[in-house]
Order: sequence, then structure tokens, then C-alpha cells
Amino acid sequence: MNMYIIGLILVGLYLWYISVIKRRNEALQALSSIDVQLNLRFDLIPNLLKMAKKVMDHEQNLLKDITMLRSSVKQSYNRKDPQAVREHLAAAEALSGKLEQLMVTVEDYPDLKSDQVMIQAMQTYSEAEANIAAARRFYNSAVGRLNNAVEIFPGTIIGAMAGVAAMPFFRAEEGVRAPIDADQLLNTPQKRTSRSAWN
Repeated sequence: MNMYIIGLILVGLYLWYISVIKRRNEALQALSSIDVQLNLRFDLIPNLLKMAKKVMDHEQNLLKDITMLRSSVKQSYNRKDPQAVREHLAAAEALSGKLEQLMVTVEDYPDLKSDQVMIQAMQTYSEAEANIAAARRFYNSAVGRLNNAVEIFPGTIIGAMAGVAAMPFFRAEEGVRAPIDADQLLNTPQKRTSRSAWN
């Protein structure tokens, strides 16, 4: 009887282990979806900045911040390192805030606002932001399931043994639309490693 109980416990632990690994992989897949959408937005940013620089003589700091944040978000990072993921998502959200600020600023420049190329770019930007928001929801749902699996006993032990840690949520913070100190974010040491480390 004792061996039977031990066997049931071992089977239960193994099934929990499988669940943790499966949910970790789902969260990484969801994170990949976010990066795909961010990359689509990256392709739009140079054109936005090129048009804006022709007109926005007094907004050079904003344009510079967007350029720097874009470079920061494009850096490779270790998706299995919660801190690296947290920094990557924070930079992505800071970039979203700056781009939103740019879109609002465009309203003050009638010539730029009425330019057909800029209108098309702004529409594409809105679509990209909607896709990022959808990817965020998918990611946060996957992360919620993963975190429950590794934060509830015996998941805490299994997660530690498997090297699987809770991952950060991708939240749009309350202050994200307020002016962002890009220098502070960009000067924060980031633990970046090649994506090949986990592929």
C-alpha cells in the first residue's frame, strides 16, 4: 500500500512537472508573438521619424528618445530570464508612450497632419498598437497560468528543480502616457544575451 501511495505521488509530481514545462513554453510562445508585433512596428518608426523631422523643429528631443528606445527594444534578450523580460517589456511600453506622445504632437502641425503619407503611417501605427494590445492579452493569460503553476505548492519546488521561474506581466502602467525619462531607462544596466541561448 505504501508503494502504491508513493507511486501516486510520483505520478502526480511528474504530471505537475509536465504542466509547468508546457505552460512555460506557452508563455515563451506568447512572448514571441509580442516581439513579432513589435518588429512590425519597428519597421514603421523610421518612416514616421523621417516625415516628422522635416516639420518638427521643436520636437527633436522626442524624436531622439523614440530612436533610442527603438534601439533598446530591438536588443536581444534572454526570454527565460524574468528580469531581462521585465526590462524588455518596460522598454517596449516606454516606446509606446513616446510614440503616443508623437501622435498627439502631430496634431499641432497641420501640414504634417494632412500629409497623405503621414495619414497612412498613422493608420498603420494604430493597427500595430491594436495588434500589440491583443498580443499583450494573450501573453498575460499564458503568464498567469504559468505563474499559478510555479507559485502554488508543490509547483514552487518543481519549478525550482526545472529552472522555471514566474514571468512578469506586460502591463500598461497608469503613467505610461505621461512624459517618460528615456535617459533613465536607457542607462539602466540590462542583462542582454543572444536569443540563441534558449532556442
